[in-house]
Amino acid sequence: MGAVIAILVMTALFVVVGIILPFVVPKGPNRGIIQTMLSMTAVCVYLFWLCTILMQLNPLIGPQLDGKNMYILQKLWTSN
Repeated sequence: MGAVIAILVMTALFVVVGIILPFVVPKGPNRGIIQTMLSMTAVCVYLFWLCTILMQLNPLIGPQLDGKNMYILQKLWTSN
């Protein structure tokens, strides 16, 4: 549940930065560049963040335990 809340909050943040903020950029000679910069930054940073958080939810490589530690953990966890 915590991961869902984090993903929703960060998505909302990047929607604000990437979609809403470009509309409030003041008029000037570089307005289009600033709008593009805000949108592209939001997309790139969001994708990087999303890939990172999703990789942490389902890691490909787990902890490496030797047989002795696995035996101790099994005895501790099944003692209830």
